[in-house]
Amino acid sequence: MMKMGEIWAQLGSVMASMMFVYAMFKQFFPDDLGNILDKYTKKLVGYVYPYIQISFDEYTNEFHKRSEVYASIQSYLSTKSSTRAKRLKAHDVKGSTALVLGMDDNEEVTDEFQGIKLWWASMKSASKKTSFSFYPEYDERKHYKLTFHRRHRDLVMGSYLDHVRQEGKAIAVSNRQRKLYINNTEKGAKWSHVVFEHPATFETLAMEPKEKQSIINDLLKFSKGKDYYKKIGKAWKRGYLLYGPPGTGKSTMISAMSNLMNYDVYDLELTAVKDNTELRKLLIDITGKAIIVIEDIDCSLDLTGQRKKKKEEKEKKDGDEKDPIPKRPEEEEATTSKVTLSGLLNFIDGIWSACGGERLIVFTTNYVDKLDPALIRRGRMDKHIQLSYCCFEAFKVLARNYLDVESHELFGTIERLLGETDMTPADVAENLMPKSDTEDADSCLKSLIEALEAAKVEARVKAEEEASKKAEEEAKLKAEKEKEKSANGKDEVTCNGTKDEVKGTSVAEVKENGVTP
Repeated sequence: MMKMGEIWAQLGSVMASMMFVYAMFKQFFPDDLGNILDKYTKKLVGYVYPYIQISFDEYTNEFHKRSEVYASIQSYLSTKSSTRAKRLKAHDVKGSTALVLGMDDNEEVTDEFQGIKLWWASMKSASKKTSFSFYPEYDERKHYKLTFHRRHRDLVMGSYLDHVRQEGKAIAVSNRQRKLYINNTEKGAKWSHVVFEHPATFETLAMEPKEKQSIINDLLKFSKGKDYYKKIGKAWKRGYLLYGPPGTGKSTMISAMSNLMNYDVYDLELTAVKDNTELRKLLIDITGKAIIVIEDIDCSLDLTGQRKKKKEEKEKKDGDEKDPIPKRPEEEEATTSKVTLSGLLNFIDGIWSACGGERLIVFTTNYVDKLDPALIRRGRMDKHIQLSYCCFEAFKVLARNYLDVESHELFGTIERLLGETDMTPADVAENLMPKSDTEDADSCLKSLIEALEAAKVEARVKAEEEASKKAEEEAKLKAEKEKEKSANGKDEVTCNGTKDEVKGTSVAEVKENGVTP
């Protein structure tokens, strides 16, 4: 009987011989011949191999968009992996005390459905990128492979795959954490994210109650409107324009929207977007249930006057032809981003805006008058929300948030002062916040009253200065007009005197000649 050591030695020799033959085959036979042999080998194996395999790639199209089916399978298998897989991959989630476990690469788990057995495998492959470097880069691709017996084809293709998708989506929703995304220029048209944990809600938002409820109703109606938007032939999206002075709660409003709707937030930095093509790629990579935010849209890019640029450039060119001194290059307008107003409009309301659904697009600005009317018209920015200075109803919300006070004897004074002067909710909140352990509700409310009175005096002084300055300008303008009028009157008198002299001389000459006029 052959010893175990001899068996392993012979087995190693056979494997080495097979590897040598395979290496020689790959070296001396062309790839086309190898592909043909591989094709017919798989056909031959298919006649005797009773199992079917289905692959689910992580990315499926040319825009490198992550497959929703792949994400659902990943969520579905996460529950199976922790109990059945031998090799696991662990990662922590912010805010969670437990580690999240998933299948490691090239690992396999079994699943059962209605009495049949199936096998799932997590695969990863690397393909060489096209490159002229001596150190080529590799593109890693992941996919799941499902294996099952061919007699169960109909059951798997129908009920099982639908079961996996539905269960995966339900698990993803239960484990969902809202994320805050920002476009990353270093990795191309990609988004980087962190967990979004802003605590703002509509209950804590300092705003007039009726207007607040109107916004809530509008958002909830939108979230249930998938069939309605399809019926009327519109993309399932809605635009919100938030405008008002700094410190009135525009960013807080976005956070409250996210918490109400359970939507992710995509903070789009337009100045980091190279051109319109990259902007469209970013849009393609945004998932559903998302709020796309462009803050301070009037400052992001020069989008306010692009419709006038051609005319201005033409006038400038004509002026340069007359002006013999040319402009220096540093005086010309320059920008690293080539995103145009047309590209942004197409992003919001064009054909590409229909690539995906259930999205809110939010613009914020301090100066709404600077924006191009085409950018904020209804249909693009459907709802315009003005966030103004703090009113008494908004103050009561802040007093409840910061001081746990529902009513107080100083509320009457504060209501009167808020009606007489302008103060943003941010400034009101700063005065209401206790700065030490010794401060209480009384001291904070008194501090607010002092700040309101100081703001009232400052506003009155400023108004008086502006009125005085305006009066001086009007007096100066009036004096200039009087001076101009006086000068015109003197010229007219001189001119009339000259005419009389000419007329008198003419009459005298006629009489002298014996002819009556």
